[in-house]
Amino acid sequence: MSGLSDRLLGLGLLVLAVAYGWVAQQWPEPFGGSEGVGPETFPTILAVVLVIGSLYLMVKPDPEAEWPWGKTVVELLVAVVVLVVYAFLLEPLGFVISTTLAVGTLCWRMGATPGKGFLTGLISAVVVFGLFNYGLSLSLPAGLLEIN
Repeated sequence: MSGLSDRLLGLGLLVLAVAYGWVAQQWPEPFGGSEGVGPETFPTILAVVLVIGSLYLMVKPDPEAEWPWGKTVVELLVAVVVLVVYAFLLEPLGFVISTTLAVGTLCWRMGATPGKGFLTGLISAVVVFGLFNYGLSLSLPAGLLEIN
């Protein structure tokens, strides 16, 4: 059967979209009564887009692709491990340090020299930290860099 992997992915995404949309509808009504736009609006829009995309994958799948083997699989596994470790280190080390390490490692694995990769990681971490903490007033964990 042509496109089986796309159809299976579409089915999985459809289940995720329905669950996500259902949970979005469970948000309590905002204080002061019902409004046209509430906390459930954006997640509901995302769920609808995901439903449309998953149905498209199931109805019009691409031909079966060749899955990578060898070095490519190892690189993909390294990327997944880096992202999982990043999630665990985000709180204790802080955003800047853990993001520098994660982005630097991924850049290095994609072919950059270690120096350039980790410099890219540091610059991107500092810029995003500044944007979130000072531009948007959304706190990111400072971790080891926290000033008491």
